[in-house]
Amino acid sequence: MYCSRWLPVVLQLLLWCSAAPVHGIPPRDPVQCNKTSCALYNSYGPWGDRKDCDVKTVEYPTTEEELRSAVAYANKNKLKLKVVSKFSHTIPKLACPPSQNSMLISTAKYDSRIDIDSANLAVTADAGVALRELIDKVEEAGLSLVAAPYWEGVSVAGMITTGAHGSSWWGNGGAAHDHVIGISMIVPANQSEGYAKVIQIGAQDQLLNAAKVSIGTLGVISKVKFSLEKGFKRSITYNFTDDGLIENNFMEHGKKYEFGDITWYPSKHKAVYRYDDRVPIDTPGDGVNDFLGFRSNEILISQSVRTSEKLFESTKSVNGKCTLAATTLAFKKLIANGLKNNPMIFTGYPVVGRQGKMQTSGSCLYSPAVRIDASCAWDPRIKGLFFYESTAIFPVPKFGDFIKDVKKLRDIKPENFCGIDHYNGIMIRYIKASSAYLGQPEDSVVIDFNYYRADDASTPRLNEDVMEEVEQMAFFKYGARPHWAKNRNLAFLNVRSKYPNFNKFIAAKKQLDPENMLSGEWSDEILFGTASVRTDGCALEGLCICSEDRHCSPSQGYFCKPGLVYTEARVCRYSAPSSSNL
Repeated sequence: MYCSRWLPVVLQLLLWCSAAPVHGIPPRDPVQCNKTSCALYNSYGPWGDRKDCDVKTVEYPTTEEELRSAVAYANKNKLKLKVVSKFSHTIPKLACPPSQNSMLISTAKYDSRIDIDSANLAVTADAGVALRELIDKVEEAGLSLVAAPYWEGVSVAGMITTGAHGSSWWGNGGAAHDHVIGISMIVPANQSEGYAKVIQIGAQDQLLNAAKVSIGTLGVISKVKFSLEKGFKRSITYNFTDDGLIENNFMEHGKKYEFGDITWYPSKHKAVYRYDDRVPIDTPGDGVNDFLGFRSNEILISQSVRTSEKLFESTKSVNGKCTLAATTLAFKKLIANGLKNNPMIFTGYPVVGRQGKMQTSGSCLYSPAVRIDASCAWDPRIKGLFFYESTAIFPVPKFGDFIKDVKKLRDIKPENFCGIDHYNGIMIRYIKASSAYLGQPEDSVVIDFNYYRADDASTPRLNEDVMEEVEQMAFFKYGARPHWAKNRNLAFLNVRSKYPNFNKFIAAKKQLDPENMLSGEWSDEILFGTASVRTDGCALEGLCICSEDRHCSPSQGYFCKPGLVYTEARVCRYSAPSSSNL
């Protein structure tokens, strides 16, 4: 009864909020200090292991020379070194330095230079420059940056070093690093060279293949040079339809549309095909992509949705989650998922707008006036949405069979997927083969899906076995590669075996950072895919794959069981006390 009364309130709030622009408080600085110490956080709050990242020393350089001096100081004093941007949206602990004998560099204030070379269709930016600032400057010059991630809350260096991407098999592809034609990097040096030096890595230099995606372990990027194209517009239409042939249609869709993607809602048997192509710059239209999930939400709404989720979890109400999922999908269809034909409102398809306004979004990052009642929905200060994000990158020939397996799992009980569909379903995007050693070695298809994370690490999740089976099916049955900046720890197990040029990357690391100054226990755990120590409840948070019941939560009725479709999977499944275990 409580569920049925609460949901209409949440949905009314959603509709009310969408009627007018809302500008929220900007995200907090990821580095938080008191009088005695500092700590590094990501934008979602707790790290994957829920352990704090304590930082002894933080430097905020404003110029390349100050950045070089900071690296030199670390090298001279034999300190481990990590770098973070003003955003810190990386989910794994890549930027967390070791707790002892280390320092952190923030590029938050190293963001003043953006140099456009219109004659040669290129732009060079300081490492800390925000993606939105870069795009706006490029567009002002009548040019366009072709590839960018859908979320604009990244710095240019953070974007490329973690392999951030949009969606495209065309041209140089949808990954931002595959449009990089030069990098300035600061690396450790000997005493005679001042303990650190700036090296220039050009388009023809083999080191660029290592530096483009380096997850912060080769050196400290100081500047990035991107190739550009003459300015163009995009035309986007969403087609909400049946998911019946998605395992066959994905290939043709990626080939037909330059920036196409698909969002799949398994519980609803729906697929949303994004028809997205470039059009000439003189095509009429002033459209904007203001993606619903990246808008500022009234804090009350975010808190209300989270309260609903927690209620459904505690009462094991699958129907409640399905109602929320169905309403979310209907709302997205009503507002075209955030597309606007002008800066204010959606009036109909197609939506045409400049590349810079259509390729990425993140309006919740900005606050033209001080507001205390709106924010990004996941801002940890408001106790709003709190979720996992799994991102798996598949070789094209294997993706159709993966979809078929997920459908088999879905068909056992479709409503078990409502917890995924309530967020954004399963997003399907395209990445072209890359020369980057830690990029994609072949044309690939990417899936992203978000799902509820409990406030407490020891609390199991409703239907968590379904999410875990999809996760293990992707990474282990079909050999998908994990996105370097997303995922739970288990996704990185044996990751080095999935990259044929991994040894070339390690050779470059030994060349540029022979003393492993830029390595650390957390980045090594991700880069080398080492298994963590198995403890009670470790499978609940993706820190391990269960092999014993104690890795789940037997006291709360969750036991380690085989997958239902991928039987080699081991997942934490709920067994009611009155029924026999499956």
